[in-house]
Amino acid sequence: MKASGTFLSGRGTAASVRPSVPVPTGPSGAEPEATGAKRRWPVAAVIGGGVVLFWAVAALWWPHIVPLDPQAQYPVQRFLPPGGHHSLGTDQFGRDVFSRMLAGSRPVMEIAPAATALAVTAGTAIGLVAGTFGRWVDEVIMRILDAVLVFPSIIASILFVAMVGRGIGVVVAVVGLSLVPIVARSVRAATLVERRKPYVEAALLRGEPVWSLMARELLPNISHTVAVETTSRLGDAIFAAATLSFLGLGQAPGSPDWGAAVSDNRAWLQNAPWTVLAPALAIASLVVSVALISDELRTRWDTR
Repeated sequence: MKASGTFLSGRGTAASVRPSVPVPTGPSGAEPEATGAKRRWPVAAVIGGGVVLFWAVAALWWPHIVPLDPQAQYPVQRFLPPGGHHSLGTDQFGRDVFSRMLAGSRPVMEIAPAATALAVTAGTAIGLVAGTFGRWVDEVIMRILDAVLVFPSIIASILFVAMVGRGIGVVVAVVGLSLVPIVARSVRAATLVERRKPYVEAALLRGEPVWSLMARELLPNISHTVAVETTSRLGDAIFAAATLSFLGLGQAPGSPDWGAAVSDNRAWLQNAPWTVLAPALAIASLVVSVALISDELRTRWDTR
């Protein structure tokens, strides 16, 4: 009896069962070095997790931890160097750079996770459909995704904001949609590998509907790929959100925002470098920390 459908290219039997694999031991009978989920987290990834946690806490509770009002302007204190009451100095309006850096974490930590959730949800669904059905369905979806990837995301973002207007919701939509093709391609690749395994044909032979197959069989088995994509796209979303703010497409002018702070103070980089370095380093620290976590997850689960 052969499985019906257009999306299976591998062969197997309903009774196919993965054989148990004995755990190898060393010469003395000791267990080998732990791998996968039992592998110890390296120091770099732990530090990265701590940095992400710090910025998450700052985004949630910055009104209670900032030393000074980030919006208060003191023209007589403009461009004060770091030290004293202003640990990171002041900007061209006399505003405390450290307070604005802490307050500026909220827009990024609101936009990036929301955009990542949008990208991963839509991209996973699209990738699953393309990888499961294959043939003309896969071909049509992939050609559409290729066309989206070819079009510059920055230009698309500028056009979208010009038509709809600025705001956090707009930035979330722009950033999230720009990342959907990347997630979809990775999920599709993982689905193509899984759909050729015997358990997929076994599910079809017992009459399991294709949508149930995707939700109950394929999705759990590509969860590692989805998790790695989530952390990877989170870093991309952080950088994209900061870029849009730098271009003036994010928060309202004057609001604490890392990308906007770099843009507003770049003219004084030589005379007051702290006004640019502080928000720039904040962006870099968060992006690099997320990348460290993503790399460790990829190594731990050996996803390609």
